Amino acid sequence: MDRRTVDLQVGDAAPDFTLSTHNEGELNLGWYRGRKNVVLAFYPGDWTPVCSQQIPSYQESIDRFAQLNCQLLAISVDSIACHKAWARSLGGLSFPLMSDYYPHGAVAARYGVLHAKGYAERSVFAVDLRGIIQYIDRVPLASLPDAERLFKALAELRP
Repeated sequence: MDRRTVDLQVGDAAPDFTLSTHNEGELNLGWYRGRKNVVLAFYPGDWTPVCSQQIPSYQESIDRFAQLNCQLLAISVDSIACHKAWARSLGGLSFPLMSDYYPHGAVAARYGVLHAKGYAERSVFAVDLRGIIQYIDRVPLASLPDAERLFKALAELRP
């Protein structure tokens, strides 16, 4: 699927998916509906310089996500083995790194963030308790998403 054919907007239903994780087995987005808000943090790849800042910054903020009744799910096209090794190298992560490895980039494509070169573009989606996208932040490859803007958007989702 060409990413340009998918243009999800705030207010759209978040496409459901199930992916394997580095620490939880398989997880399904739909399971969180009615339970928790969800942040989907698509990132280009484990071991890369900007991702090696982005993902640890989420771990440092994990209590803020919890206070906002939010589950963080980080997604790249890397394999589970790669995710496990990278998470260990970062000192461990308490949130799942999800593998969109096979079929390659299928979830990133459904969200319109699969780059033509095969990696997930750096994008953050906040999905509310009803499964509706309430926030989207697409940033350039070499930039970090604005965490404070994300937390402000999440605070507005609280019941």
